[in-house]
Amino acid sequence: MARSGHYIGTPNGIVLCADRHEGGTLTGRLYHGYKDEGIPFQGYEKVAWIAEELFNSLDFPHAGNGDRDINGSTHDYRKRKLVRVLKDDEMLSKRGDIGTFVVRVQHRQHSSWQGRVTYLEKDKTVYFRSALELMKIIDGALDEAEQKGGSGGQNGQEAG
Repeated sequence: MARSGHYIGTPNGIVLCADRHEGGTLTGRLYHGYKDEGIPFQGYEKVAWIAEELFNSLDFPHAGNGDRDINGSTHDYRKRKLVRVLKDDEMLSKRGDIGTFVVRVQHRQHSSWQGRVTYLEKDKTVYFRSALELMKIIDGALDEAEQKGGSGGQNGQEAG
């Protein structure tokens, strides 16, 4: 029987592989089905930027509000034809040194994200109502794992 949260299930699903969590900064790799290599990140700002770029390219989930620049101008993004290069099971085989999370953003309303995140090592799925809440959920899971003295992942290796 498959574990409940161990699937992607959406074209915009992301696997976040957390490798380090020091001084409030998360470092790791992010995978989505349209790029065959992990995208390195340092900090949640980079995670948000990578994810927003993907969502805008897919036009899924559709943004409730347009992006605005400092001058107040809104920007419309054109949907790009992306070719899927990673299968869900390939993405799910990736692991972070300290934790692995599957992020499924279902809506982009009120200038934020709503969806669910699964902490793969604990097979625990939690719904979030904003990008900030998502960050707090991930930070909390990593802090809890650190306090218990274990690392969640497999040192960046693929599960086999």
